[in-house]
Amino acid sequence: MYLPKPFMKFKQNFSEIHRQYEELTTACREHGPLDEKSQNLVKIGIAIGQNSKGGVMSGTRKALASGCTAEEIHHAVLLSLTTVGFPAMIAAMGWADEVLEKNE
Repeated sequence: MYLPKPFMKFKQNFSEIHRQYEELTTACREHGPLDEKSQNLVKIGIAIGQNSKGGVMSGTRKALASGCTAEEIHHAVLLSLTTVGFPAMIAAMGWADEVLEKNE
């Protein structure tokens, strides 16, 4: 899976903090009843709310890896329209599509 260079540099320079962060990530994911696909779609929504290009793209890659379809990802992005507005949703759709097009 693609990982951005700044993330890889963080992982290298702060390996112990990265390890602890990964443990926290695992604990949060395992804590509740949502399956992996649902979690990844939720994470896309959160990234859209933060206007995070990297978060949307990462979430899209993870959603695909967990079995989500392009249609499910597009629906998750579309749902953000009435919460974050058209410009943010359309930007997020473009970011998701960048990943989806590379995955085709």
